[in-house]
Amino acid sequence: MNLKHALSRLVRPLTAKITREPLERFLRQHATDQRTLDVGASIGSYAQLFPNRIGIDIERAHGVDVVSDAHALAFRDQAFDVVLATEVLEHLPEPQRAVDEMWRVLRPGGTMLLTTRFLFPLHDAPGDYYRYTRYGLAHLFRKFERVEILEDTDAMETLGVLTQRLAIQADTLGSHTVGQIWHLVAHVVRRMSFLITREYGDGRDRRTVQPMMTSGYYLVARRPGDTPSTSTSE
Repeated sequence: MNLKHALSRLVRPLTAKITREPLERFLRQHATDQRTLDVGASIGSYAQLFPNRIGIDIERAHGVDVVSDAHALAFRDQAFDVVLATEVLEHLPEPQRAVDEMWRVLRPGGTMLLTTRFLFPLHDAPGDYYRYTRYGLAHLFRKFERVEILEDTDAMETLGVLTQRLAIQADTLGSHTVGQIWHLVAHVVRRMSFLITREYGDGRDRRTVQPMMTSGYYLVARRPGDTPSTSTSE
């Protein structure tokens, strides 16, 4: 058995992206058959959770129904019950303009669902513009109400995510195959969260902030107004 095959067998159970499971769990919690706009839909990864969806992206792809720019959505005002934007906000050069467009096409009482990155490597370069803290997201979505912002990983899990990206996005000792060992290291690191007992917002300011770092955030918000009458979430 050669080294490449041996390493492949070793890391195969570990190669699933650490961020994928919590992301899918979050979306399953908010799955609905309401009329949904899927912004940055690309291949339509979560279409089964939002069957009454229209997927938009700037380029034609399998999950895209309408080619449209998120900064100027090709839909009338208040056309959707739900706006979904997974892992797209960091790729938009004018985020406030895009958020305002999502607000425009969302019905009063409608739900905004968004996921985005905070501590994460460059990806889809060069179309990768920003990273967001919870405070930055709260500012961008300040017109909304009932804004809930959740971290997707704790501090040690975040280190695991970053370590795993070495396997995905880098060569180690000149070899992408050897670099797959980072998957194993990542899963060891992510299980060490018990070591961290308290976290702070700054090294000099001892006010507690938990967690102090996360790979990304999940946001749920509501456009003020009457709640849509046809709410059928799973």
